[in-house]
Amino acid sequence: MKLDILVFGAHPDDAELGAGGTIAKEVAKGKKIGIVDLTRGELGTRGSAELRDKEAADAAEVLGVTVRENLAFADGFFTNDKEHQLAIIKMVRKYQPDIVLCNAVDDRHIDHGKGSKLVSDACFLSGLIKIETNHNNKSQAPWRPKLVYHYIQWKNLQPDFVVDISGYIEIKEKAILAYGSQFFDPESDEPETPISSKNFLQSVTYRAQDLGRLVGVAYAEGFTVERMVAVDSLDNLI
Repeated sequence: MKLDILVFGAHPDDAELGAGGTIAKEVAKGKKIGIVDLTRGELGTRGSAELRDKEAADAAEVLGVTVRENLAFADGFFTNDKEHQLAIIKMVRKYQPDIVLCNAVDDRHIDHGKGSKLVSDACFLSGLIKIETNHNNKSQAPWRPKLVYHYIQWKNLQPDFVVDISGYIEIKEKAILAYGSQFFDPESDEPETPISSKNFLQSVTYRAQDLGRLVGVAYAEGFTVERMVAVDSLDNLI
């Protein structure tokens, strides 16, 4: 199955928080999009890996993505080594995306930066013909995505470009709220975490509003790039 865009996240909910509006917008345009979670988020303070599996499936349905997989790497302890790179290479070659979205290059959670570099390195290696991988007992052809973009997470990194998600903020919010165990719930008796506060949940919207304000739209999501961004004409700019 060839996808237009493949989104990687170190944990279930990373894709929704960082790029949920963009995913929803591209799905509405007819793009085929998949999500690959690196871990099951088993070290999360609230909830459980099993609950997170269900929440991720519910969020995927909200976003309308074509497929969602989980590589079950060790939460907090996966590394950027050959074994993990090959697992991601198999996903890239399986779905042959033109664009890959992945974690922030630098962030509060150590898995985000690690996941960012791991996916980026694997995307390059995936294009090398002498690296051999198999899926369902069949040899996979080399495939390198045309573009790798990094969404922004906890830290307020300076985006290299933003995507207008006006009209899709409600879908992003609904997908995030599918992770009911993770975020603000006044009835919950589980321990408080940095992302379980009401302020954090509100910050998702007001960050999108602020990025939108800077480019003259209602809401936007920011991304950083690995190589210079080009446009084919000046009137493509917002």
